[in-house]
Amino acid sequence: MGQVSATSTIDIAAEPSAVLAALSDYREVRPAILPENYRDYRVQEGGTGAGTVVHWILQATEKRSRDVLADVTVTTDSVTETDRNSSMVTVYRVTAAGAGSRVETTTRWQGAGGIGGFFEKTFAPKGLARIQTALLGNLKTRLER
Repeated sequence: MGQVSATSTIDIAAEPSAVLAALSDYREVRPAILPENYRDYRVQEGGTGAGTVVHWILQATEKRSRDVLADVTVTTDSVTETDRNSSMVTVYRVTAAGAGSRVETTTRWQGAGGIGGFFEKTFAPKGLARIQTALLGNLKTRLER
């Protein structure tokens, strides 16, 4: 088994604190910015910031989905979602960039072994990066309007 990861980055014309607040809002903002690959989204506990527990099914491809139950932690510059059902961890890091912010999201997990692991490591990051890019694009649109 090897580690698999996907990273996407976007610049947003909004203050880092506003971006971090939006990313930490799992009740209003998150459901509004999720691309169609997310289904059965629901907040289990909390809803804003650290201590939130959120569920969704990530439909990565037509045949591959992942049931995610994520615990949320928040620092002064990041939001982290740690999946209870797998080794998957997603970190959204927000930094100042010019007059706005740069958001970088990275998702990592322990991949399968063997030939399946080879294909997972080869193709999964590209597919997940497309999903991340859609989510970040939706966040940008929401914060810049």
